[in-house]
Amino acid sequence: MNFSKIAIIGGGNLGSSIAKGILSLDELSKESLVICEKRKHRIKYLEDTGFRVIDNAIEMAVKDAEIVIVSVKPQQFTSVLEELKPNLKPDQILVSTVTGVSLSEISDVIGTHPTVRIMPNTAIEIKESMTCICFNNTSEEQEEKTINLFEQLGKTILLQEDLLDAVTVLGACGIAFALRFVRAATQGGIEIGFSAEVSEFIVSQTVKGAAQLLHENHSHPEAEIDKVTTPQGITISGLNEMEHQGFSSSVIKGLITSYNKLVYMERNNKQ
Repeated sequence: MNFSKIAIIGGGNLGSSIAKGILSLDELSKESLVICEKRKHRIKYLEDTGFRVIDNAIEMAVKDAEIVIVSVKPQQFTSVLEELKPNLKPDQILVSTVTGVSLSEISDVIGTHPTVRIMPNTAIEIKESMTCICFNNTSEEQEEKTINLFEQLGKTILLQEDLLDAVTVLGACGIAFALRFVRAATQGGIEIGFSAEVSEFIVSQTVKGAAQLLHENHSHPEAEIDKVTTPQGITISGLNEMEHQGFSSSVIKGLITSYNKLVYMERNNKQ
């Protein structure tokens, strides 16, 4: 892993997912990973889960940490950065998972400092995240160490920063979009005779296998679809009915709607 101590500021769903993923690597002790959280009910959950938690004390949390991961709501981020600023050491890597706050905006608050923006998703807790990364004021060694950490928690890709909003929609929101398909297919399975548990098991494994085919074969989705569809067969009949009902169009429109809302929210927050 290359990091001996990690601090996570914010113990919400994403922050705790990152923590679970890191500890599942079995390369860092629970004492060497600390979560800073201020909400009492969340602190209890995190402590019950087995995490070391510091109650709203950023100075103590980041002391001696080699990497500081900030995972809070956008409206909280500036105040967190201002509190972090006097406590950050020059060689500590600051990692932000916060949507809509650019590297330049972070620099405006904390000055020149090794900073990374990442956009993972909640599958990071099972080491299957799609994590997109961009750097600012980082050394080659710091970049290699950061990439190595998140490569162990799924797949990574380096992107230019202006694509991170799109990544948020496609990769992070995409978890929910994919799961909504699983839910719909599961309900369809119940309609045709399966119990809810068996239907969900079949659907989830099928979706996992479909994604793995693309990764392993480096193929286009339509190439794999063609392997399953036969003339006058049941697969093409089902696919055509889904398209008649607007399946692909609905997915695309949903992605664009989420993206447009994100851009709108960012613009209004900066006015």
